[in-house]
Amino acid sequence: MPGKSEAVTRRTEARSGESGEGSTFVLSRGVVMLFAVACGAAVANVYFSQPLLVTMGHDLGMSPAVVGSVVTLTHVGYGLGLFFLVPLGDVADRRRLIVAQLLLLVMALAVVAAANTAAILLVGMAATGLLAVVTQTLVAFAASLAPPAGRGRVVGLVTSGVVIGILLARTASGLMADLAGWRSVYLASASLTALLALVLYRVLPRHSDAPPTTLRYGQLLRSTITLFAREQLLRLRALFGLLVFAAFSTLWSSVALPLSEAPYFLPHSAIGALGLIGVAGALAATAAGRLNDRGLSRRTTGIALTLLAVSWLPLAFIRSSLWALVVGVILLDLAVQAVHVTNQTLIYALHPDAGSRLIGGYMVFYSIGSATGAIAATSLYTVAGWGAVCALGATFSCLGLVLWAFTRHGTPDPAAEVTSRSGT
Repeated sequence: MPGKSEAVTRRTEARSGESGEGSTFVLSRGVVMLFAVACGAAVANVYFSQPLLVTMGHDLGMSPAVVGSVVTLTHVGYGLGLFFLVPLGDVADRRRLIVAQLLLLVMALAVVAAANTAAILLVGMAATGLLAVVTQTLVAFAASLAPPAGRGRVVGLVTSGVVIGILLARTASGLMADLAGWRSVYLASASLTALLALVLYRVLPRHSDAPPTTLRYGQLLRSTITLFAREQLLRLRALFGLLVFAAFSTLWSSVALPLSEAPYFLPHSAIGALGLIGVAGALAATAAGRLNDRGLSRRTTGIALTLLAVSWLPLAFIRSSLWALVVGVILLDLAVQAVHVTNQTLIYALHPDAGSRLIGGYMVFYSIGSATGAIAATSLYTVAGWGAVCALGATFSCLGLVLWAFTRHGTPDPAAEVTSRSGT
């Protein structure tokens, strides 16, 4: 194994030297926070509609089945964008690509805000999901600009913006819709997105020092699949991503059901406010990034997966205690985000010149896990209740922990190798 690890180290350092984007641009904390804000604002568009479905349906005369397809089409668009758009970051000027996608996202949001028929709304929501993947292009760009020794910290900070955007989207859209109608949510988001496009155009580096990739578009998409076939660590981390986000979605797609029933009968606004508790996950994102920079990715993953499995114990008792819910939510979100940041840091280190393809391909598994957890949890709650949902979430979590236990010594860790080499 030492020879294999050294090979991975040499390859990683060579790739880092080739990428070179961080060598001519100083990635200040302010710019990192700008990346985080832009990521959170973009990904929030995928989740804004969830508290607004009933209002949208009444406004446009949509049947319940059609209203439900609003969320489905948004996520389908997002999944397609991960595979077909995010890899473009490896062959195009990322600054121009990001600005172009943000401006197109403004147009999609305007279509949603102005929709006067169900068909127009559905087209606009699908386009919104497709273009919201600019979030992952931003993550890859931030990782490429960061020095290798501090990449985990940067990815952690940027991911904290993603976490906050996801968790606060429902709360923010519900409050705005109550004040000014559901269309105001998308008008406000379009305005913010346009502003971010202008700021990013002025702040991000104009040129990359990285040699241009000569792959044609079809070759680019095929190479994403080739990377999965070739890289054991990528496949492993993608499986971790699928399992932890299946657990994450198991909770967040179904927790409103028991809370809206006896003994609580909580209103939607109160349930949406639970996202504020989940912001604790953003703390894990930054802490996990720093641990990865110290070469502790395996240990971080193991501890986080253990916490994820443990989190379902208090969650099982939420019918008798809201404090149990608070504890469980904090543990679960801390664990999920710690694994997520570790995954992204490690897979980017494999091939920095293919960072967009690596992160885009990894996020496809994230989407599969999220969809699986949501569908399974809501279906299971109907037939077997909250206890069965918790058992499902614990199963996903324990599968991840077992996978880690059996693979923790058998897979090279490029980030740890680079850290070790730089310290000698």
